Order: sequence, then structure tokens, then C-alpha cells
Amino acid sequence: MVEHMKWWGWGQEGVAFHHEDKPNLAPFVMKVAGIDFSAPPVRVPELSELDVPASRAPESLRAAFVEALGAEHVHDDDLDRVVHTYGKSMRDLVRIRRGDFGRLPDLVLYPGTEAETEAALRIALEADAVLIPFGGGSNIVGSLEAPREETRPVVSLDMGRMREVLSLDETAKTARIQAGALGPDLEEQLNARGWTIGHFPDSFKHSTLGGWIATRSSGMQSDRFGDIADITRAVRVVTPKGLVATAEVPVQSTGPSVREMVLGSEGRLGIITEATVQVHRLAEERVIQAYFFPDYGSGLKAMQAIAASDAQPSITRVSDANETQFTLATSKKGSAVGQLLNKGVQLYASRRKGMDLSQMCLSFIGFEGSAAGVRRSKTIVGEIVRKHGGFGVGSGPGTLYDQKKFDTPYIRDFILDRGAYGDVSETSSSWTTLKSVHDNVVAAAEKAFAEVGVKGFIFCHLSHSYHSGACQYFTFAFQAPSDHDGLEVYDTVKGAIQQAFIDNGGTLSHHHAVGREHKRWIGQDISPAGAEIVGALFAGVDPGRNLNPGAIVD
Repeated sequence: MVEHMKWWGWGQEGVAFHHEDKPNLAPFVMKVAGIDFSAPPVRVPELSELDVPASRAPESLRAAFVEALGAEHVHDDDLDRVVHTYGKSMRDLVRIRRGDFGRLPDLVLYPGTEAETEAALRIALEADAVLIPFGGGSNIVGSLEAPREETRPVVSLDMGRMREVLSLDETAKTARIQAGALGPDLEEQLNARGWTIGHFPDSFKHSTLGGWIATRSSGMQSDRFGDIADITRAVRVVTPKGLVATAEVPVQSTGPSVREMVLGSEGRLGIITEATVQVHRLAEERVIQAYFFPDYGSGLKAMQAIAASDAQPSITRVSDANETQFTLATSKKGSAVGQLLNKGVQLYASRRKGMDLSQMCLSFIGFEGSAAGVRRSKTIVGEIVRKHGGFGVGSGPGTLYDQKKFDTPYIRDFILDRGAYGDVSETSSSWTTLKSVHDNVVAAAEKAFAEVGVKGFIFCHLSHSYHSGACQYFTFAFQAPSDHDGLEVYDTVKGAIQQAFIDNGGTLSHHHAVGREHKRWIGQDISPAGAEIVGALFAGVDPGRNLNPGAIVD
């Protein structure tokens, strides 16, 4: 059994965002973005009400896959094909609800072994079919869809049956794990033996190890454990040239890194079947502390100082003033976060610290490890926070953040139900340019809102810190105008944000990848020559363009 998300939205059936227990949220969102939470939701159609194009797969191709994988692992029903058509970007959700299915897969395959994966690829190549690897389906940059004009058979290869931790080397602190393992799958298996991979992206519950590698994912605790590129030590990949298996070693000097080529390749080079990853003992102690800074600039300087210090936090996150106000508005009545700006805290911040409450910025900093190590890091961080004008408010809000950290994507479905659009974009840049990137991206978004005549809202947080810089994660939302196609407005705003990344010294994506949404900026990001080299790599491995054609570069 392989479980999938809703065909029309994020996450599990029966799980949804609710605002009734958050009394400040509806008026806040109406004020800043014109989104009316009291509006009746738009009805999502039943799949049976939509015109799902029939499979175009020749019977001979279907028969070949059945012989290789078994009839129970070759599907062509409407629901399975629709689930595997798109990822979960805003564009994907709008199109799927409209019944705009683009180029549906003709068949969905569920290999159970590496040998079956090799057989599936061989059959697809012999038939000149398009094959697109599929993990959890959480991608938000268009990495899972076939080109609309594609006339060849299209096959989605779902890796969900391959989800086992195959071995654990406690001496080397590595584990071999099948690529189809969802975040909860592999953590449950590792935790049972006292270990963790330490990789927790927002999509953790609905994304796979193979998907993390294919998109160069980052997790919330990357400050301690590293990004997936740091965590992945070796890969096994089924390619048109044969099985690629890199060595399970910490480092090697053997020409351009094949492991690095696979990282971020989005299925263009082959199908990742398993990986050897770094793992860590479960921490003796884990805590997330909340702090306030007088403004976003102070918070950024503090994060830079923490990154340069002897402290070893697992999370360094600071929200700008807009996101801080949004976070506080989402708090439940009487909750820990809801008490952050009670009268006592306000008086302390404004009178004792001289802070402008409208500019205050909320920060979450996580610590884990030995009790002594956590104490030492907390002491160092506390001193840095105070030096930059901030103060701590304890671990209560951090506990709530930790419990709810995977729930945010459900909000997007909720506002889409009410005719509003919301999405995210992220970038990384140096400490030198971080604040100017933030300010110019916000200005570009606000200019775009004005140009298209919508009331919109954008906010941001720093989410991952590095030696030379950090990631900034932007969220934006607006009420779609009645006289325009919401996707056209969305394209204008999203395009302005992405271009501002490039124009101000950032990258087009820190961890969401390129897909089809971002590829128009790839030449500006890695240079035209760099894009040509990437295209040549793909063409050399897959000259027939059978593997996920159109992703990253044309």
C-alpha cells in the first residue's frame, strides 16, 4: 500500500486548516491582504465530475510493464493518473481543480526492487516513452509534469514501495535507505534503533529521501545536520547508461563528482533507488527557545554572529516584522505564542528595551545534543541576543512551533478555497547582501501588487544559516481580482520576486529546486555557459529525452 496526498490539495484527507480558534487571524488577513476568511469556500469538484482524458498507453507497452512488475503494480485508473500528474505548487492546485490536467501520465508503475526499476526504465527506453520519477508528490516547482505537447507514452514511476532502511553502520554512522522512504518512514525505522537522519523539511510527512536528493532539499535543522547534499554520502541510480553506484566514503578526489551530479538532477539523469546517508544518535536533550529582536536587521546581525560563534544550534530562524505579526495572529486564544505580546511583555519591550512594537521580530533558535552542550550553546546565544538588543521569552512558544511546523501548507488550500492565492519563494545570499535582498524583494513584490491592482502581503524569515550567508524564505498572498485570471496575477508577482532574487545577488532557489517554474532564470543564475554544460550532461546521459524532459533546462 502506497498512500498519497489529496488529488486536489495538500496532505491527508480529513486534515485541514481552521481559523475559528485563532480570533486575531481573520481580521489581520483581511486588513493586510483583503482576504475574507468568512467567505463561503469554493466547492472542490469530485473527480468523477471532471473530464479525465483516457490513457494513451499502447496495450503492448502495458503488457511489457505487467510482465516485469506484476499486474497489481501497473495502474491506469483515473485517480492514480491524476495524483501523479502534478506536484503541489499553487499553479498545480489551481489547474487540477479546474480540470486542466495537462499531459496526464498514461501509466503509473510501482517497482518494488532496484531490478524492477531497471526493467521499467529499459522497457520505457525501448518503447521511446517518457518516464518521470515520483516520490511523495510534494514538489512545488513543476518537476513532476510531462510537457503538454508530448505525444509519446508518459509513465510515472512511483517509488513508494521501496521505503526500507536496508542497513545501519553504527561505526561509520551511516545508513543505507531506499529512495522511496517518506520522512516518517525512515525516522520511525531509525528512531527505533536510537538514530536520526536529522532532515526535516516543511514537506517532511509527504516527501521522500529520493525526492530530497533529486531537489537538493534543506531541512529545518540543517544548521546542525547539514542540507541533504551534506547528509548524502553515496547514491545508487538507474540510468540509461547502466547502474550508477558511488562509493560509500566521506570524500574522494576522482574527477567531477557523480554524486554531486545526481544531487538536484530532478530525474533528468535517472531514478535514484537508494542512498547512503549520515545519521546521528538521538539527542539527549532538545529545546527550541523564543526570542525577540527590535527589528529584522538586528535579528540578521545576531544570526550572523551566532553562525560565527562557538555555539552549535540546530535551528536559527528569525522572522521579519510582517511575519512576526502574522505568527502572533495565528496563535490560539490563551496559547503560549498568544501570550508573547501580553501587557507585561509589551511594557518590557517598549519601556525597558525601547522597541517599536510594530517592528519587533520573533526568533526561534533550537538546541540539541548533550545536556552540557545545550547549556553551553544557549549561554553563548543568549549573550549574542542581548548584545543585539534582543531578549528571550522561554521555550513555550518554541514547543508550539515544533509541534505545528509541518502544518503550514494546509493554510494555502484554505485561502485558495476562498479565491485567494498564496505561495512561497526562497533564496540564499551572503551575509553582506542579506538585508538588501530582503528589502528589495519586498519592494518588488509590493510594486507588482500595485501594478496588477491587488492588495497583497509579503513576509519573510531567515531559515538556514551558513558560514558566509543564509537562506531567506518569503511567503506572499493576495485576493485574486474578479476581472483577471488569478494565475496571470500570480505569475506577475512570483516573477517579480524571482527576478529580484537574481538582481540583488541571490540564487533562484535555495532548496525548492528548478523544475519548470524557475528554469527561465537558470542562465542568469549559473551563467549561460553553466546552463549549457548542464544541458549537455543531460543530453549525454539521456539523448532521447526520455527522462523527465523539460525540467531544469530545455
